Amino acid sequence: MDLRSDTVTKPGDAMRKAMSEAEVGDDVFGEDPTINRLQEKVADLLGKEAAIYVPSGTMSNQLALKTHTSPGDEVIVEKDSHIFNYESAAPSLLSGIQLNPVPGTRGLMNAEGVEDAIRPDVYYMMPTRLVCVENTHNRGGGSIYPMRLIEDIKQVAVRHNLKYHLDGARLWNASIATGIKVSEYATHFDSVSVCLSKGLGAPVGSVLTGTREYINRARRFRKIFGGGMRQAGVLAAAGLYALEHNFQRLAEDHEKARVFAQILCDSKQYELNIDHVETNIVIFGLKPQMKTDKFLADAKSLGVLLSAGTAGKVRAVTHLDVSMENVKKAAEILVNYRAE
Repeated sequence: MDLRSDTVTKPGDAMRKAMSEAEVGDDVFGEDPTINRLQEKVADLLGKEAAIYVPSGTMSNQLALKTHTSPGDEVIVEKDSHIFNYESAAPSLLSGIQLNPVPGTRGLMNAEGVEDAIRPDVYYMMPTRLVCVENTHNRGGGSIYPMRLIEDIKQVAVRHNLKYHLDGARLWNASIATGIKVSEYATHFDSVSVCLSKGLGAPVGSVLTGTREYINRARRFRKIFGGGMRQAGVLAAAGLYALEHNFQRLAEDHEKARVFAQILCDSKQYELNIDHVETNIVIFGLKPQMKTDKFLADAKSLGVLLSAGTAGKVRAVTHLDVSMENVKKAAEILVNYRAE
């Protein structure tokens, strides 16, 4: 029972069939019809002028940063964000920029914290150019940014002439959980990145959206970063299938996460707040005598694969390749576990 991440999903027979039948061309020349259809579909869903397909969420975020900034600029992020913690210092290596991490609550910044982090306009400080938020927030346990916070931060960005980027790797989950359309979330941002290979179940790919001019610039940087693919319509076809068949079913993953969390809560053996389980990610704390590495190894030996969360915590992520029965069984195994 693999609950390490929603990235572990494998394409099913119908998705593989769509991939095998994909019409392809050379995407570097803009001639892959399946990629073009995917880009048009995602841009339309998000209410943006244009989109570009890339191999990974990290590349999508890094293209966004590169296209919005110049070397020596600074970007405001939340301190537990994916961009700050899981993208291998790419902003400094690829774009020559600095990140300014702002503390949030379960990954969510507020407008006051963002405004306080903006640099004064003086020659001896780096200029602030961009604000990034992550929705849903991975290390925040799949927490959803309230629209009010998004709008408040947008007002700060506009007031200070800053660009505004959304790392929406799991924006689909936020939309399903709240009923708010992805386009309504996206309308507040200059650029939005969304992932196809997490809860939607495609094997590869993310999409960056924005204005047509912005995406044209990003296309050049994608080539520089090594992301120019050729007959990648076989991959884009999986993304199209995922959007058409696996979007609405994300509600099932949210229910599975809630059931998993409730079983752990009822046992009182682990530390977690059921009200914090908003989507498909469950972060739970271990008792002081439990060491994370040993707990993960022991759980694996019992047939439950989990991943480390923030310090002293463990993460479980539900997805389309684990059933409700799997999830219940995994939770019961953990409830019956005793550290030696």
